[in-house]
Amino acid sequence: MVRRSTVDRSPQPAAHVADFGAGTGGLAQGGEVTRQRAAPGWRGAGGRWLVWVARAVLWAVLLIIGYRGIMAIILNEAPPASGPTSAAPPASTFPAALAGAFALQFGEVYLNASPATAAQRQSDLAQYLPPSADPQLGWSGTGTLQLQSEQVAGVQVRNAHHAVVTLLARVNGNLMELGVPVYTAGTGMVVSGEPAWLPAPRRAAPPAGGQAPADDPTQTVLQNQLPAFFQAWASGSQVTLAHFLVPGARVTGLGGGLTFGSLSSVNVPPGGNTRQITVAVVWRIPGTPPSAKTAGRPAPPAGLEMTYGLTIVKQNGSWYVKSITPSSRPAGLP
Repeated sequence: MVRRSTVDRSPQPAAHVADFGAGTGGLAQGGEVTRQRAAPGWRGAGGRWLVWVARAVLWAVLLIIGYRGIMAIILNEAPPASGPTSAAPPASTFPAALAGAFALQFGEVYLNASPATAAQRQSDLAQYLPPSADPQLGWSGTGTLQLQSEQVAGVQVRNAHHAVVTLLARVNGNLMELGVPVYTAGTGMVVSGEPAWLPAPRRAAPPAGGQAPADDPTQTVLQNQLPAFFQAWASGSQVTLAHFLVPGARVTGLGGGLTFGSLSSVNVPPGGNTRQITVAVVWRIPGTPPSAKTAGRPAPPAGLEMTYGLTIVKQNGSWYVKSITPSSRPAGLP
């Protein structure tokens, strides 16, 4: 017996076939085919450009990182420190003050030389030189060197172990500078090479200044008053000196080391009750005490002119001194 197929072979509606072929059809409960619509979405180009921007930024970051890494390898750059350190720079650890004193002592030996004392000079120099150095440190053994004066003019630190100390010295009557190379390690110090003779500082010409206008009446008053002040200042008597000072001012006298001679000039500019004036004073400086060489007679005192700047204040119609200092006025001006 032939069984009849239960499959419905009737033609399907065209709309149903089209939806199913498009993938929008589905099976509902009971086996029926139902239509489903895909959720609407934005199929435009707006989403893609955001992706391309993100990719461009990512590539730019990667290129920058790669470039920095290659340049660091080429230039041998060290990575930055992770944090601040308290270690001092190497040059700051160089004992500059000690090196200056060491070079000063060395200069007293090095800048004095005579054939009669050559052996002693060699022995003294050995305290400052390395064992392999020339025992006379360049001196030919002939002629003489005589040091009149010297002082440290400066210390140029090169690093933690090396520096050049400059001495300002007068040798055989000539003013000069001497560059002394100094090496230090631990607590040790040595003159590491031959010194260098350098030119003395050049003489400078200060700007020419005209004579400032003067307050003649006040200048006349002070010319009569200031000799007594300088006599008291020279003696160092604070009781006498107080009569010439502004109340509360502190001025220390010279303690009798010299005596007042005369006033060379007094310059008083116009102004108010407080003035800055310039005074040139001639001091008498005692000579050598009596001896057999002077047949019991003391040497006559030397006269020496010196210039001072005074701050004076007018109170109750009289002028008083507030302070006295060296003057910066060019020498030789009236």
